[in-house]
Amino acid sequence: MSTPRRIVGKLMKFLAEIDGQTHTVEIRRDGGRACAQVDDREYEVEVSEPERGVYLFKHQGRIYEIIAASKDKDAPIDVAIRGKQFEVAVSDPRRLRGTRSEHAHDHGVAEIRSAMPGKVVRILAAAGQQVEKGDGVVVVEAMKMQNEIKSPKSGAVKSVNVEEGVTVNAGEVLMVIE
Repeated sequence: MSTPRRIVGKLMKFLAEIDGQTHTVEIRRDGGRACAQVDDREYEVEVSEPERGVYLFKHQGRIYEIIAASKDKDAPIDVAIRGKQFEVAVSDPRRLRGTRSEHAHDHGVAEIRSAMPGKVVRILAAAGQQVEKGDGVVVVEAMKMQNEIKSPKSGAVKSVNVEEGVTVNAGEVLMVIE
């Protein structure tokens, strides 16, 4: 088995929990090709989405059809592949390591940053608006997945630095809450 070459392009990192086991997943995508690392295994695949929620992965000459659906944005994703059903809970590892204590953002400002390159789909909070810790404030779409970014603290939205429909880079400050 040959080692897949690194594909330069958009990077997405997340944790996927399947049957009680958590896996670290890193996907670097460039057009219809992707290099995926799941824990310590690497895969180079060609990916297409012929219809919403249906994905075709071509790996080492074989084609796998994967069907993915979620009831809502916070629910696990139901995945079907080769006649088997899986429930996959996806989480952003930065949210797990983000704060050292429950009150880490109680004072000062919190910058809401884009985790990865993507497109701002919706702005859920306006400048001057009061938000509670955990409220959704902006939705960014990356790799055909919409990610609602939540406020890490209660406070007022000091500034909104983006508009709906704009493309953003990883690490870009989208909003400031104080």
